[in-house]
Amino acid sequence: MENLFSAQGFSTAGAGPLYLQLQRRIAGAMASGKLSPGQSLPAERDIAAMTGLSRVTVRKAVEALVASGQLVQRRGSGTYVASRVEKLEQALSLLTSFTEDMARRGKSVESLWLSRAIHAPAPEEVMALGLGAGDRVARLERVRQSDGVPLAIERASLSTAVLPDPLQVETSLYALLEQSGLRPVRAVQRISAANLPQRDADLLGVLPGAAGLRIERISYLASGRVVEFTRSLYRGDAYDFAVELKLAPAGDPGGERTSR
Repeated sequence: MENLFSAQGFSTAGAGPLYLQLQRRIAGAMASGKLSPGQSLPAERDIAAMTGLSRVTVRKAVEALVASGQLVQRRGSGTYVASRVEKLEQALSLLTSFTEDMARRGKSVESLWLSRAIHAPAPEEVMALGLGAGDRVARLERVRQSDGVPLAIERASLSTAVLPDPLQVETSLYALLEQSGLRPVRAVQRISAANLPQRDADLLGVLPGAAGLRIERISYLASGRVVEFTRSLYRGDAYDFAVELKLAPAGDPGGERTSR
């Protein structure tokens, strides 16, 4: 670390602005592995003291690396090398759980539980789940991680008639529902762009305002009964969603809709 932030090597002639020289030096250290994902950088004032550069110059270099996603700043904690996130392609034509999807890729799955409890339903839950007066909902809120990297925040709501005890869900919600014959077989899913607010960004290890994907899904049994209402936030830098499109049948101007 001392060699990285040594005062030697900075030039005021022909090598570009000093902040850009420092930016390149830090970026090169990350590319070569001298700085590893999750490793913290010294405080700006310490970098300035070691390099002999002004704090304004150091701050400008760090801000540029944060803006490019190579560094992450955590309020009250410091500046860290960002995790390298593998881009995942998710097919929209398959109704699978997060656990099943990661297992197919040979990846581990972890859940950071934020809440598992029974509540009085919110108006949107009443509408989505078709609840009646006096009905209650089981809410599940967790950060879904794969190989230690947070990828999504999942917030699922189910009628207590479907899931009477939310604490029963440990890893896969769909695996538990399958045991009781209540696993959904089709779903309607809507995807929209979102900028992640502070709390969600902190949970996903990205900067507030970073690009995300908001996914709202209502899942059904073969009988048409609603099973699940899920609102999830996915990291925009980690997911590509893909769907196969087909030519609409003759006489069908609306075409074929694909549900997940």
